[in-house]
Amino acid sequence: MLATKLYAPTLREVPSDADVVSQQLMLRAGFMRKTANGLYSFLPLGWRSIKKIEAIVREEMDRASAQEIMMPILQPAEIWKESGRWNAYGAEMMRINDRHDNEFCLGPTHEEMITTLVKNEINSYRQLPVNLYQIQSKFRDERRPRYGLMRSREFIMKDAYSFDVDEAGLDESYKSMYDAYTRIFTRCGLTFRPVEADSGAIGGSGTHEFMAIAEAGEADIVYCTKCDYAANIEIGKPGIMKQEEEALQELSVVDTPNASSIEAVAEMLNLPLHKTIKAVVFSIDGKVVLAIVRGDHEVNEVAVQHAVLGSVEPEMATPEELEKVGLTAGFISPVGLKQTEEFAIVVDESVMESYNVCGGANKKDAHYVNINPKRDFNVDDIIIAPIRLITDDDVCPTCGGALEHAKGIEVGQVFKLGTKYSEALQATFLDQNGRPNPMIMGCYGIGVSRTLAAAIEQYHDENGIIWPRSIAPFEAVIVPINAKDEALMSTSQTIYSALQNAGVDVLLDDRKDRAGVKFKDADLIGYPLRITVSKNTLENNEVEIQIRKSGEAITCAIDSVATKVTELLQDL
Repeated sequence: MLATKLYAPTLREVPSDADVVSQQLMLRAGFMRKTANGLYSFLPLGWRSIKKIEAIVREEMDRASAQEIMMPILQPAEIWKESGRWNAYGAEMMRINDRHDNEFCLGPTHEEMITTLVKNEINSYRQLPVNLYQIQSKFRDERRPRYGLMRSREFIMKDAYSFDVDEAGLDESYKSMYDAYTRIFTRCGLTFRPVEADSGAIGGSGTHEFMAIAEAGEADIVYCTKCDYAANIEIGKPGIMKQEEEALQELSVVDTPNASSIEAVAEMLNLPLHKTIKAVVFSIDGKVVLAIVRGDHEVNEVAVQHAVLGSVEPEMATPEELEKVGLTAGFISPVGLKQTEEFAIVVDESVMESYNVCGGANKKDAHYVNINPKRDFNVDDIIIAPIRLITDDDVCPTCGGALEHAKGIEVGQVFKLGTKYSEALQATFLDQNGRPNPMIMGCYGIGVSRTLAAAIEQYHDENGIIWPRSIAPFEAVIVPINAKDEALMSTSQTIYSALQNAGVDVLLDDRKDRAGVKFKDADLIGYPLRITVSKNTLENNEVEIQIRKSGEAITCAIDSVATKVTELLQDL
């Protein structure tokens, strides 16, 4: 490819509405352009990298015996209603009606569609197992699209679905996909960790997220410094933190005017935060849910949802909902409260091991002191569960080692769905005895466009992108210092042909711009290698090769450039 033919409009200034580095650099380097909030058009450079990621995905999926298909983006509401997810999925689903007033959605995921497809074709155990995948655009009506490709309304995803006759078969399919994902993200050059995770709206039992480690990540993860344990903080297993046993003091009420936050109460009463309890109230499936943790801990919303067996994500309770169940915002505790059909109380395990703590008195401007949960809560009428997030004081639940916290970008996830969809949609097969059984399913997704963004978040500097060789739009760029100099251009053309013949994905920057402009663009776009052809090096029949990742520059004889570039790319 010649630069004069390449459509790659670069920007010198950072767009004002670009939130994170990957978004900024993809816009500046001419990889994409914003169409609307959360919607982007890929330009040639960006699309070349996307296609390289897709090629890696296809190679590894095919290696794992998965077969590629393509399903409709537009999905009928009937199959989502049959599975029970039409309402449960939430506002992120983009729903539309056709001219005949039939209901459809733009697919955020394809569990219902693939199950419906397979159930109409497979009826015997002899046809199983099977694993089908597609690479396609997905749609989610994000409330706040941001961070470029990391939270957009339209995104490119690979989703695969396995169908087995039993749990043992699912275990094999799951491991096959887990191993394939490990190879995919390794080949894409990412630094990543597979972590235990929550299955969310998709459902199922076992699941792992593949997290690219990056400060721009929205997910918080923890991992052990001694063993392989790693988990999303929402699914991490916190220990039960016990306070030293104390003599139980008499429960009493103190005035706390205008102290509606637990921090304000602790300061007013001169208490450490771990001697207080914190109340957070949610609305889940139309029920008001009171969650209680220690004042120095944070509530894990996912754990609360699981504790009450909720089918939709928790939302903060409204003032009207609080009033309906008799709660006073800022002054709440479980003392004296009981659960009802429309009101649930979930208390963290560590709270139950606390003594003489402070919490809301369930009336304005007042708090209890000397709450002893085992004595003062209606223990038989509350849910006790681990609903706090892991802290720096926790240890690895597997080996007891120290835990580290990190930010991660979710680039892939593998799920054990079991029979959630096959039972709901009646996808059955006849076993060896002629009896019908629901197919055992797995689901495996990769965010293709997210992987592109994650690579940039991990590999960049103040000058631009530093691409891993495998997904760079071009592996090398040839930069003649002066495109008007016939000798330099002739040598550049010779090198260009030699590299093409050697199978190198190369760009020749034949623009008549100043050398400084070309160098800046090369660094901004992030080609792994830059080959500079100048009068000084040409006098010695040499060129300069610079490695973008390290900045190292070496000289090389012109007739050895193809061999040297191939060697350097192999090292990258």
